[in-house]
Amino acid sequence: MTSSPKGLPFTAPVPGAERKKELQLFQKHAQIRFKSLALLNLAFCHRSFANEQSGEIDNNEKLEFFGDSVLGLVVSEYLLTSLPDKSEGDMAKIKSHVVSEDSLAEIGRILRVDNFILIGKGEEYSGGRSKKALIADAMEAIIGAYYLDSGFKAVRTFIRNLLIPQINTVLEDRHKKDYKTLLQEYVQKRFKNYPRYRIVHRKGPDHNRTFWIEVTIGKKTYGPGTGKNKKEAEQQVAGIAYKALTERHKGRQSSRSRVS
Repeated sequence: MTSSPKGLPFTAPVPGAERKKELQLFQKHAQIRFKSLALLNLAFCHRSFANEQSGEIDNNEKLEFFGDSVLGLVVSEYLLTSLPDKSEGDMAKIKSHVVSEDSLAEIGRILRVDNFILIGKGEEYSGGRSKKALIADAMEAIIGAYYLDSGFKAVRTFIRNLLIPQINTVLEDRHKKDYKTLLQEYVQKRFKNYPRYRIVHRKGPDHNRTFWIEVTIGKKTYGPGTGKNKKEAEQQVAGIAYKALTERHKGRQSSRSRVS
């Protein structure tokens, strides 16, 4: 059974009695309340699930697209009004972290979003329910759906409650660093060069693979870093190289200070 919530251009799967209980549990945990449970259900509907249904239903990708813009607006508004002394560049860096896949996936896991996502059998088998990208996408879809269901004021409160702690973590320098970007900026500035990443080993089936990656800067190679995908392994080895280079630079500066 399907419906078009509030006359919106979506064909959403209407939740049955058991699914309604699940969605009510999510709302209680997230401290939000939807007028249309069908719209909330659609926000959890991954493409793989929609493709396996006999009837025509939409997936959550349009809500995700819309929610990304709503999220960006609310975070930008908060940074502009709450941190007037910060430069545009500083605000952009803070925003980049708090709306990132890692940040949204972390929040999604706290809200147990992975327990409620509707995914296809193949995606379930490959561990899709626990993928960061899938959880982060669902968070954006929930935000988009909540705006359409309850308006800007309600969604702004929801987003601020979730993301102000993330913003404070960045301001206190306790956040997870994007070492790949930091390393590239450092290497470009100091050596007028670029880091070069290389896969040195990979192991395991497609759905559970581990990568080992090294990074070379000039004539020196660092690593390897490991991860369940190339992005994670590159981040880890970039962290190894960045810390080694910056510590060495600090050591040289300290030696010069003692000599002078």
